[in-house]
Amino acid sequence: MITANRALVFLLAWGVCSLVCVAQEKTPDEPTETPPATERLTAPKAVNVTPEVADSEISTRLTRILKATEWFEEPRVEVQEGVAFLSGSTDDEKYRQWAGELSRNTQDVVAVVNRIELTQPDLFDLSASYGTVKSIIRKSVQSIPIMLAALLVLLFTFFAMFVSGHIADHTLLRRFQNKLLRGVVRKGLLLLVFLLGIYLVLQIAGLTRLAATVLGGTGLFGLIVGIAFRDIAENFLASILISMQNPFRYGDLIEVEGIQGFVQRVNTRGTLLMSLDGNHIQIPNAIIYKSKILNFTSNPKVRLDFLVGVGYDVPLNDAQSIAKGILESHPAVLDDPEPIVLVESLGSSTVNLRLYYWINGHQFSVLKVNSSMMRLVKTTFEERGFSMPDDAREVIFPQGVPVTMVSAEEAEAKKTAPAKQPPLTPPRSPVAIPEEETVTEAEGSLASEYNELERQSQQARDPEEDSTDLLSS
Repeated sequence: MITANRALVFLLAWGVCSLVCVAQEKTPDEPTETPPATERLTAPKAVNVTPEVADSEISTRLTRILKATEWFEEPRVEVQEGVAFLSGSTDDEKYRQWAGELSRNTQDVVAVVNRIELTQPDLFDLSASYGTVKSIIRKSVQSIPIMLAALLVLLFTFFAMFVSGHIADHTLLRRFQNKLLRGVVRKGLLLLVFLLGIYLVLQIAGLTRLAATVLGGTGLFGLIVGIAFRDIAENFLASILISMQNPFRYGDLIEVEGIQGFVQRVNTRGTLLMSLDGNHIQIPNAIIYKSKILNFTSNPKVRLDFLVGVGYDVPLNDAQSIAKGILESHPAVLDDPEPIVLVESLGSSTVNLRLYYWINGHQFSVLKVNSSMMRLVKTTFEERGFSMPDDAREVIFPQGVPVTMVSAEEAEAKKTAPAKQPPLTPPRSPVAIPEEETVTEAEGSLASEYNELERQSQQARDPEEDSTDLLSS
């Protein structure tokens, strides 16, 4: 199968050969059998025969001249009292006018009556077309040596590009570590060699001005790149800048314009992501470069948090210490930075605690660790008897509310009796979470989802199988 690059090379070679043919058509050649229609024939200023010639001699002389041109059919000139009467036919008006001027400039001719008729070509007369085809064939045959020379220069140009590419790969390009920069520099060198070869071809064809235009980098190619391929050029330049700055790497979890996914590939057109749902998402590099990039995995440490509410009857110191002990005993939570438990707000029926902790985002899953942590805190609080009421505004007592009647004396006695101090509760030690309870069967392992997504990406069809990954060195 012919690739796009080879097709482009063939088109360029065909265009150069066409330009050579056009140049040859513009070169001066011997005059054709039929002069162009715009050419004006100029008759001699005077045709002398003999002094005081007779009318018959003038008639004979002009008739012979008209026949010698082979432009007229049955030409005949009769002169009476110095007046020349021209007859016959011709197929072009300029020949008719030329005969009249010739007669007018002849000695002793005082007037000219031009009766030469114009003959119209037959409807099916192909003589003009035959002459044109014959002229084209002649010029094409004459241009064969120049076309062969231009073709040899073009072939030598391709060979020079091949040799230059290999030399650059083993010398200059070895200094560039970035794959994209190597490709850009290599293509730039090959483009210079190719432009030089095209310049020589056009010089051989005689198109000096066009050759200077190609060498100057202007003309049709510049217009196409500047107008039709503006977006492509913008994405290409953005890919170079992204490759040089490296805002992310292969496998990083990033978010751009609200789109979140793991980086799979960066090519000259766009960046390929795999979302957390396993879908391929391709974003143009121009958007990537201009937008805010949120990289979740550039720093392996990720801070997570969640909210839990306890009743107003729960000792907050105990609740905070127990919650912190659960965080510290969890295998996915990092010791540095240290986890903290803060009182965030006082709700209508609960005191809301916010738990902050850090994990290694490359090793553990954010979703799974958060799920495991909330489950362990809820279970431990229930085992310790901590109430976790909701925000209900209506309380229903299905069994009713018991009422006890108290006499006035008993009520007065309770008012005067000293108040009883509540017993002090000893501080509760942090809860140690068994390892087998850290994760449930429903949650699976706490490992990051990236390994699973990478496996799925290897099994999925690559949307751009022939594209080059610019992130790989």
